[in-house]
Amino acid sequence: MFRYIVRRLLQAIPTLLGVSILSYLLVLAAPGDPIDMMIGFDPKSTPETKAVMREQLGLDQPALVQYLTWMTGVVVRRGDQVARLTTPSNRCGYAPAIDVTVCDNGGGILRGNLGVSYKTKQPVWERLVERMPATIELGLVSLILSLIIGIPLGVLSAVYRGGPFDYAVRFMTVIFTSIPIFWFALLLILVFAVTLGWLPSGGRESVTLTQQFNLWDRIQHLILPAIVLAVGGVTAFSRLMRTETLEVLNTDYIRTARARDFPTTPCGSCMRFAIH
Repeated sequence: MFRYIVRRLLQAIPTLLGVSILSYLLVLAAPGDPIDMMIGFDPKSTPETKAVMREQLGLDQPALVQYLTWMTGVVVRRGDQVARLTTPSNRCGYAPAIDVTVCDNGGGILRGNLGVSYKTKQPVWERLVERMPATIELGLVSLILSLIIGIPLGVLSAVYRGGPFDYAVRFMTVIFTSIPIFWFALLLILVFAVTLGWLPSGGRESVTLTQQFNLWDRIQHLILPAIVLAVGGVTAFSRLMRTETLEVLNTDYIRTARARDFPTTPCGSCMRFAIH
């Protein structure tokens, strides 16, 4: 087991590296200048100030060097540029033996520092932590819905293989697998929030003067996004459980139970062994 975990962790390294490269290239190809986003509409900013900031952040370097800076938070420059590049958040040192200035801005993905948001000027990690409770809440609810709905559908579809229920489940699985999730979300908002007015169209809770916790209000805000996220899980779990249950139904002990007119349905046993 320990070797399996270690092997899986080692296999994840190239995947994470590839994801980091792809993410960086997408940000690099996005329109706009990060320096302009950081400064905003400051009338005191000058081209010289922008050039110094670009050098301090290493944004004037080639793409490969910028990627390494993003990963490590370290910027390397030729010559003695300590006085020019040193700031309270950017510590620099000069190595005269190799005539290189090394600056450390304290960031770097490898050190767990995701940097500072250009828009809010807050650390990115703090912004993520602020939204983690809502994300975890929505993820858990959608996962529970996927399991509660998907597993019984898959098992019953296999038990009644070839019947109307099986065909209906398989048809709906194909339909919901093909529908883009964002389109399905917009459709639910249009029907249940805009047209019928039964559910809110967004947010985590209603804005009130007291901001007191209201469980029913939270549930109402969770219904639409949880359904949208659960659709993919329901289709996946139902197809998986149908395949596994069909394999269990063809085993010797199930055929023997049927041949001997077992007094109770083996559906519960099928589900248990299919899940295992």
